[in-house]
Amino acid sequence: MASRAQDWLDQAWRDLEHARADLTGGYHEWACFSAQQAAEKALKALYQHLKGEAWGHSVKRLLEELPEAVGVSPELVDCGRILDRFYIPTRYPNGFDYGKPADYYTATDSRQAIGCAEKILRFCTDRLSR
Repeated sequence: MASRAQDWLDQAWRDLEHARADLTGGYHEWACFSAQQAAEKALKALYQHLKGEAWGHSVKRLLEELPEAVGVSPELVDCGRILDRFYIPTRYPNGFDYGKPADYYTATDSRQAIGCAEKILRFCTDRLSR
């Protein structure tokens, strides 16, 4: 079966653009979630490129389980930890005691999520071009 790594990576970059649009529009919960999705998809592209299998949605775990030779930095793992916080509570009102997700996320959160996702996408893009 042919590798779909480039398709995953292309969608990751598109998801990052979606996150930026949501930041501009003030949809911070969605900007954070889209950034998490972008990083997850980029990592899944890298796993396919390396002939591996990626399971789950934890960006931190996906980074930690890459082969050591790939060169994942502690900074990237920290970015994964930040992005993992945006996987569920950004989408579901029962992620908090009261209110909706939109009540809890700010432009600062969006910018941090987008910055982390961009670092991971650049890392993965670099590794796929080798």
